Amino acid sequence: MQITITQIFMNKTSWSKDDLCQLYETPFIDLIHQAHLVHRTNFNSTDMEICSLLSIKTGSCPEDCSYCPQSAHFKTGVKKEKLMELAEVVKQAKQAKDTGIKRFCMGAAWRSIPAQEFPKILEIVKVVKALELEVCMTLGMLTLEQAEQLKKAGLDYYNHNLDTSPDYYKKIITTRTYEDRLQTINYVNAAGLNVCCGGIIGMGESREDRINFLLQLNKLPRPLKSIPINRLIAIKGTPLEKITVIDNFEFIKTIACARIMFPESMIRLSAGRHEMSDEIQVWCFMAGANSVFYGDILLTAKNSTTNRDKRLFKKIGIDSFKFPEN
Repeated sequence: MQITITQIFMNKTSWSKDDLCQLYETPFIDLIHQAHLVHRTNFNSTDMEICSLLSIKTGSCPEDCSYCPQSAHFKTGVKKEKLMELAEVVKQAKQAKDTGIKRFCMGAAWRSIPAQEFPKILEIVKVVKALELEVCMTLGMLTLEQAEQLKKAGLDYYNHNLDTSPDYYKKIITTRTYEDRLQTINYVNAAGLNVCCGGIIGMGESREDRINFLLQLNKLPRPLKSIPINRLIAIKGTPLEKITVIDNFEFIKTIACARIMFPESMIRLSAGRHEMSDEIQVWCFMAGANSVFYGDILLTAKNSTTNRDKRLFKKIGIDSFKFPEN
């Protein structure tokens, strides 16, 4: 029997650029087949991690991320809102728990956490954790002390994406360096928090950039528990609003390469599901994606609707999440 490139790379832990170039060049069907084998070796093929994501502080972010509707640099129609009151966060968390969701994620449009808001953040973590939910937050840059305090308060995961390759990053963001992002991830790791780190595909980057992005994830100090792979949502008013949409096969290949590189990580099909057909989503699940965000809104952008997810998951036999009847 002929040994394929992807079979050679199965169970590999150290990756080179040449390795990933060869992986991307693998014929599509063979690549998806091998990625699915890796997936089935480590996960139940009908399991799906369903998470909820809530914007607890929206808009007027000082960063100039070219893809982001919440940046103060762009006119996207997103209104500035202050940090959500604790009672409202708890209400949203309870509603998520009532639907069967186990991980509740919260995001705040900050470059870094304002000192006067940090005690409120710690209280939010403590109260949501008391609901017996896994708690994840993305709040911008952290110090080591802040990461340690968040861990002590009960935070389970911290999300801090690298977004893209080190070289292409400079074309997307100028207000925060790649090294800034790596430093925050190092602090999160040092504090003993689980790291959730991924990026955005389809921002005009080359395949080489996608390869270098995945290699950078592989260089992080600890194996990643969770890797969100977002497909760009071209938001009107942002510099990327008219970017050419990435080829679907290339996007699915990226999911497959991520699965083969990170066999034990949760690969989250994140932003962009609203624009994907059911068939594209299923190809991504075949390629190894096994986590999604549930809810009609993803921070401020449209997400695949709850009713659509119910229908799709029923059709394809995803049975690890029991959707409520109403």
